[in-house]
Amino acid sequence: MLYQQIAQNKRKTIYVLIGFYVLVGLMGAALGYFCYGRAMIGIAIAIGVGLFYMIMTLTQSTSIVMSMNNAHPVTEEQAPVLYHVVQDMAMVGKVPMPKVYIIDDPSPNAFATGPNPQHAAVAATTGLLERLNREELEGVIGHEISHIRNYDIRLQSTALALSSVISYLANLGVNSFFWGRINRDDDDNQSAILALIFSILTLILGPLAATFAQMALSRNREYLADAGSVELTRNPQGLIDALRAISDSEPMRNANTSSASLYIADPFKKSSWTHLFDTHPPIEKRIERLEHM
Repeated sequence: MLYQQIAQNKRKTIYVLIGFYVLVGLMGAALGYFCYGRAMIGIAIAIGVGLFYMIMTLTQSTSIVMSMNNAHPVTEEQAPVLYHVVQDMAMVGKVPMPKVYIIDDPSPNAFATGPNPQHAAVAATTGLLERLNREELEGVIGHEISHIRNYDIRLQSTALALSSVISYLANLGVNSFFWGRINRDDDDNQSAILALIFSILTLILGPLAATFAQMALSRNREYLADAGSVELTRNPQGLIDALRAISDSEPMRNANTSSASLYIADPFKKSSWTHLFDTHPPIEKRIERLEHM
């Protein structure tokens, strides 16, 4: 069952790539028509920017994400408890030992990142180490190791890169509008006006669609990682108690908004009434599922 889930996540990465690139192509076409009157110009720009972001993210994702969240690497001597728990969970999960980072923040939280299990990293806040006992810490780290083992980290890195491309294209279109860098010579017919309206709507709604997709992926993968943690630790209560402690804590001080979905729980403690923009499923539902395992 586990290997089927890993294979499913690998296929999901391909589906996400295809879906996001279709959206990037639409954004590029809209940008090209809106700014230059030629869709192909925008598509060429989108492809170039997309390749650049993908290469940078998939080759430098660990350093980029850790830098954005003010995380610093630690050795076994500097953080022996965290290092040994990561080491133990990685051994049980049969993945290479990830790099270990610490974030100086009193709010308990953690995340994993990287392009693949061979180049992965795990970060935990100082608050997590101070407030959780070893069983609870194992539950959290088991959750993050499951993200690594299930290739969720690659999926999330891919979604983050392509969301950044879409935001860049949207900003380019908005800046072109405000600074007057628009060159169209066929706005005097009905089809051109409709195409222009479609382009504007695409530039506005594209980032919103990308956000929905990224958040949905994040919410779905959390349940799988929770189950993976229980499989690794054989102790659902550890993760249950950890989630309760994290839920009852204050928001993080300096978490990066673009990487909020990577954390085991929402670092900003925000929840929208529609849940469409939630980066994580409700902790109450996660605990309920864990209690029935």
